[in-house]
Parts: sequence; structure tokens; C-alpha cells
Amino acid sequence: MKPVGSSVFPFAFALLLSFPWATAAHTHENFLQCLTLSFGNSSSISEVIYTPSNSSYSSVLQFSIQNPRFSTPATPKPLVIVTPSHVSHIQAAVNCSRTHGMQVRVRSGGHDYEGLSYVSDVPFVLIDLIDLRSISVDANNSMAWVQSGATIGEVYYRIAEKSRTLGFPGGIATTLGIGGHFSGGGYGTMLRKYGRASDNIIDAQLVDVAQLTLT
Repeated sequence: MKPVGSSVFPFAFALLLSFPWATAAHTHENFLQCLTLSFGNSSSISEVIYTPSNSSYSSVLQFSIQNPRFSTPATPKPLVIVTPSHVSHIQAAVNCSRTHGMQVRVRSGGHDYEGLSYVSDVPFVLIDLIDLRSISVDANNSMAWVQSGATIGEVYYRIAEKSRTLGFPGGIATTLGIGGHFSGGGYGTMLRKYGRASDNIIDAQLVDVAQLTLT
């Protein structure tokens, strides 16, 4: 198969940082209040914020966990799960985390058997990019734009919908999240001829948290 874009393939990847954890008990509530003020619309925040008191919290957390080791009651759980549907939600979550000393874990919709993107030894916030998973394939120009929450399997499927001859040199594990796969290099069976997945990226959108000022 010929790779999309003659071995070029852009994607949207959110660059997120981790910050020191504050031990004060009220940090959690301050963080949620910060998000509420940042979002402005109370109905909007209820659609992307999940706490242990929310009935959907467990299902959202467990959705992409495929290693039973991290599904036990003893596994550390995030105090808050944020499922951004817009770049501004990511900016708000990161800035509020920084302001109130919260540590951040970022999950890109994939399986992550090591649990590095959704487990921490200290209290933390999970930013899950599962709702940022759009895939736009331009078969005529052999290029595509993919958001971080999409999986490798979804990318392959969307390419196949557009063309019977185009492909992409990614991994063989279809449940891998694009954000984690690409940032880790992206090794696959087409490596020798077309290189790693990351070698075929021509552009990326990074989230600049400095664009959002909180008061």
C-alpha cells in the first residue's frame, strides 16, 4: 500500500504538562470552581467534567482500560476526569491544574497497558481526549488530519473508506491511541520502507495554555 501523503500524515496533538500537587484538602473544590468560572456555561461543564460522585464516572474511567491490573478497587483513581470537546477546555483544565497545584495525566483514547496515562501515586486530574477524535482524509492529496483521541484502527478504517490503495505506516495494535502512538515514534510493519508513524507527520496543532488567562 502507498502511504497517505507519500509518507506524510498530520494530526492534532495536545501538549499538556504536569504540575506539582498541593496537599491542601480544598484543592479539589478550588479546581472545580476554577473550571466552572473558565467555562462560564454551567451546562457545558456538566458535559465534560466527571467526579466520583457522578454516576458516569466509573464507565468513563474504565472505557479504554484493557489491563485488568488497573481496574481494581486499590488502583489510584483521578479526583476529576475532564473530557474536553474543545481546545479551550484543555486550556482551562491545564491552567486550573497549574493554578491550584494539581497533577495531570493525559489519555488519548488508547489502551495504554502500562497505565501511565491514567494512574498516579499522588492525587491527580485525568484529561481524557476521547471526544477529540475526528479524522478527515483527503485522498486526492494523500493527506489526512487526525485528532489525538482517535485510535490507529479508526485511522486505518477512515483511510480505507476513501481509497483502496492508500495506507499509513502505523502499528498493528488497532486500539492504540494516536496521541500516544505518534509521540512514542510509532513502530509498525511498514517501518523499513516508510519509516515510523512520526516520520510521516508534516504538521501538528499544539495547545498553547498561555492563550487563556484565568482571573
